[in-house]
Amino acid sequence: MSDKIAEFRALHVPGDPLILVNIWDAGSAKAVAAAGAKAIATGSFGVAGAQGRADGEDFPLEDVFENLSRILAVTDLPVTIDMESGYGADPAAVGASVGRAKDAGAAGINIEDRLPGQSALLPVAEAIARYRAATDTGIFVNARCDIFRGADGAQHGEALVAATIERAHAYADAGAGSLFVPFLLDPKCIAAICDASPLPVNILRGKGGPTHRELANLGVARISHGHQPWAAAMAWVTGQAEQVLGGAEPDY
Repeated sequence: MSDKIAEFRALHVPGDPLILVNIWDAGSAKAVAAAGAKAIATGSFGVAGAQGRADGEDFPLEDVFENLSRILAVTDLPVTIDMESGYGADPAAVGASVGRAKDAGAAGINIEDRLPGQSALLPVAEAIARYRAATDTGIFVNARCDIFRGADGAQHGEALVAATIERAHAYADAGAGSLFVPFLLDPKCIAAICDASPLPVNILRGKGGPTHRELANLGVARISHGHQPWAAAMAWVTGQAEQVLGGAEPDY
């Protein structure tokens, strides 16, 4: 498994980003792998939504590992899973949950720096303790930093970038392998973070934001698609069902 972790880590190259079309189950993993993916990544929103559950650790941990097992059974690619806030009330519990993910065969995980259902970020010291517990397992940790979540990047970009970089250094010291900054579309802020971050930067691709090529030129090392593939698939199914149930022929 250490080989898979090292293989996954090596895919994070600033300027030549790893592109992750996030999946939610074994079937979607097979589809994305067949398209030429270099790695497989789950997105918690889609994983939960595919089972009729809500995001925010409403999807039980045992089901997370059952889903992981099914995904690993259909691909030899490195697999990273979204573990939301780490599935643990304290650092020790986070370490236990993440250790199970590593033992099960995951090469990487995502962990957020806020707790389920909370808008406020954890104090830096608390976030560091949780990230350290995760990284001590030896798995590749993508440390999510929600500084830009719900914030006005256009008006407060400089301050938000500075706060993000402060946390990036703290999370790097805690052993994280990469920094995930979602909900950020402003090219200047992305470039500034990539330039100053001690960790390779992961950006969530957003409609109306920079393209893959533009993100690469800004220095991004990883591009995630998050819940968007699952949402697009569900919208397509809904649209087709409306056509059929309305008396029209489907497009398939």
